[in-house]
Amino acid sequence: MDDIQQRIASSFAAQGLMETLNAKLVLVADGEVQIALPFSKHLSQQHGYIHAGAVTSVVDSACGYAALTTAPPGSEVVTAEFKINFMRPALGERFLAVGKVQSAGKSLCVCTGEVRAFASDDAQYKVVALMQATVVYVAPR
Repeated sequence: MDDIQQRIASSFAAQGLMETLNAKLVLVADGEVQIALPFSKHLSQQHGYIHAGAVTSVVDSACGYAALTTAPPGSEVVTAEFKINFMRPALGERFLAVGKVQSAGKSLCVCTGEVRAFASDDAQYKVVALMQATVVYVAPR
């Protein structure tokens, strides 16, 4: 595991919200990060779908960590802005948030994210949410 992968894995492990959601970091690559989220009744809303807040949280983290893979050395990242579109109810046994860098500048990074719902362990999925995010490179605290 290279330095950025280890750094992201350590940072992800320190996020209490990701632990609460039982989310797992599954892929760290240059410009792309994937986070898995299993279905849980504890994350559902009144109709039994995964709550929009849980969906938004994992895709925001996927975009932020994707941006971190392109950040200047020693920088951290914070989300400055995002827009999310919910395409259909978040129904499934498991979900995968995929964050991808679209453009990385000196201080800003534009990412897109998508949340995929899987009915079972097969490869077929439906996209339940799309995100566009602006992430800012910042000095460490």
